[in-house]
Amino acid sequence: MIPRILPLRLWWASKGVNIKYEIRDNRNGYKAGALKEGMKDSYVKQCDHVAIFDADFQPQPDFLNRTIPFLVNNPELGLVQARWKFVNSDECLMTRMQEMSLDYHFIVEQEVGSSTYAFFGFNGTAGVWRISAINEAGGWKDRTTLEDMDLAVRASLKSWKFVYVGDQKRVSLWKKLYVIYSFFFVRKIVAHIVTFVFYCVVLSATVFVPEVQVPKWGAVYIPSIITLLNAVGTPRSLHLVLFWILFENVMSLHRTKATFIGLLEAGRVNEWVVTEKLGDALKTKSDGKAPRKPRIRIGERIHLLELGIGAYLLVCGCYDLAMGKNGYFIFLFLQSIAFFVAAVGYVGTIVST
Repeated sequence: MIPRILPLRLWWASKGVNIKYEIRDNRNGYKAGALKEGMKDSYVKQCDHVAIFDADFQPQPDFLNRTIPFLVNNPELGLVQARWKFVNSDECLMTRMQEMSLDYHFIVEQEVGSSTYAFFGFNGTAGVWRISAINEAGGWKDRTTLEDMDLAVRASLKSWKFVYVGDQKRVSLWKKLYVIYSFFFVRKIVAHIVTFVFYCVVLSATVFVPEVQVPKWGAVYIPSIITLLNAVGTPRSLHLVLFWILFENVMSLHRTKATFIGLLEAGRVNEWVVTEKLGDALKTKSDGKAPRKPRIRIGERIHLLELGIGAYLLVCGCYDLAMGKNGYFIFLFLQSIAFFVAAVGYVGTIVST
């Protein structure tokens, strides 16, 4: 990446543009540490705004022209969050399903939260911050790997507005309770736990207790309607909605586990696990030789928790097929396969070279 960026920087510098390109010699604090370090530079004091992009983000040429005017014309606005999409959404099945989740996140969570003057989080990229808002909120903190959400919460509680400006000058107790209950407790904790416990534990356990009947409107109709409404934001992937449901149920296990890890301050709470990148730059080395396949140990390849849940669902499905009358075995078999796939580390990320 540096060989391509460095000449471009020199080209702009030769035209008199005040442009700098800097890197760190360590990874302390990960992304939050890099952002915190960057804000210490002397030239930052001469700026009012900072645009933040991930390393693999590709902004449009007119990005700043479309975002900065909001901040210039509205002194109460602390953040302008822009919409973004995957450029490699057709890479594999995993990216298609991630696109569906991302479209729902922007179309429903971010857009509705903004239009109703409610709290919504910073996505960590494609956003322009007012530097004074960052400083007033306490700056970037490397105490968590969710530095974008962490800063957004602190800035919101300092009465800074995101995208839309309200007349309220002081953060009320009601708004603080709303942020805690509606955004974090319901959407980030309850939703994941209920999804996993109901579909992967309770519903499957009812096959052993025929006296317990889950009404079809609760087990099928309402969840199906909600899922279709969520997926309608990505109409080109509606045919993948079944894979998406199974994938989201598997992810609900990980999100539930992450919730308890964070709440209990477990040892892995500040662990930064970088997702594997599938871009063309990683498919071949700079010398033109194909990269060697990394050695994978059995313990790193097999995930016992997913394997155990998959086995449990498989047993429930077999029992329902032999003894049950509800036809749950169809869902249970498909869901168990999804957990087995995740257990061996293959979740649709394999792409052709």
